[in-house]
Amino acid sequence: MSFASTQPTLRTRDGGHGVHAFLASFPVVCFTLALFTDIAFWQSGNIMWQNFSAWLLFAGLVGGGLAVIAGLVDLVIRRRGSGRRRSWLHSVGSFLVLVLAFINSLVHAGDGWTAVVPYGLALSAVTAVLMLLTAWIGHSLTKIEEGRRNV
Repeated sequence: MSFASTQPTLRTRDGGHGVHAFLASFPVVCFTLALFTDIAFWQSGNIMWQNFSAWLLFAGLVGGGLAVIAGLVDLVIRRRGSGRRRSWLHSVGSFLVLVLAFINSLVHAGDGWTAVVPYGLALSAVTAVLMLLTAWIGHSLTKIEEGRRNV
């Protein structure tokens, strides 16, 4: 197995969900970094970290919206068989992540310390944990799909 064969590719014709995986990586990074910038704000009190968090949440929501569209197309048109239940679980989890991130973005719109501590920080942590769980379910769907193609 060569290194090049393990790299992710954008697949649309073979029924894969590479486009969704590509788009979903952007909000994962943004929401994770929002948690880290919230922690930095909590520890330093520097308003710059609150601004970073607000922008990361906004960028993650935009990227998440695009990933939802690609995921819904993948779910409705391409999915067949044993992974269907997990696909719905992944979809609901992804939707909840975006709802939590939207609420968190509204909390971060406030001014000063209370825009992040304690509710913004808690929402960022819950969003990150739910996002990791949802990503794990999505990754298991990738393995199911690859196994089906290799058979």
